Amino acid sequence: MADLWYRWSLAIVPRVVYGVLRLWFATCRVKERGGTLPKEYVRPGKPAIGAFWHYSLPFTIYYFRKFRTAVMVSASKDGEYIARLMLLMEQVPVRGSSHRGGVKALRAMIDLLLQGHNGAIVADGSQGPARQAQPGCILMASRTGLPILPSAWAARHVLIFNSWDRMAIPLPFSTVVIRHGEPLWVEPGIGADQVEAYRLELEQRLNRLYDAAWHEVGREAHDGGRTEQQ
Repeated sequence: MADLWYRWSLAIVPRVVYGVLRLWFATCRVKERGGTLPKEYVRPGKPAIGAFWHYSLPFTIYYFRKFRTAVMVSASKDGEYIARLMLLMEQVPVRGSSHRGGVKALRAMIDLLLQGHNGAIVADGSQGPARQAQPGCILMASRTGLPILPSAWAARHVLIFNSWDRMAIPLPFSTVVIRHGEPLWVEPGIGADQVEAYRLELEQRLNRLYDAAWHEVGREAHDGGRTEQQ
């Protein structure tokens, strides 16, 4: 019975969520700030790898839905809902995480990037810790020669879930500030020490963008954590 319910919910829930999000987010006004805008990179013949924190996933994927992108999604049963939602947004889900199927998923992502797809990755992974970058994004950039484009958004009026990442969704008719960082280029064939250095650099860049975005909308860190000084 549980398996039947799961299959039924997979057919219904993602479609309902997609419809609700389209109506919900269509009411929001977006302001872009700083850095090189992704549209200068994510066009045919010039792909890139977008990186963002897990808290921002729903609105980020919706906002960049016009760019056909390979997105790494958790291989868990719950991740199947996200994968199907990605397909409705005409994205390409690649199943895997640092906890399950990570190496296979990383290889699949690299193959798609080399074929000319854009890539997107949740920098803090599917289970966190929140706002601490994992090395997968760095390895993808090193293997493909593509730049990493970090971004973070904030809104003054948000719905915040009681999840590990404190996932946030802007309330209807909100003004959403999206801050884009400069491209991070990663050297090819880097070793473990260099991976860590680049990982830390990406983490710091994302958190600076995060801090600046939430500061602009007049709020502290949405997750209650300590943020870096501007």
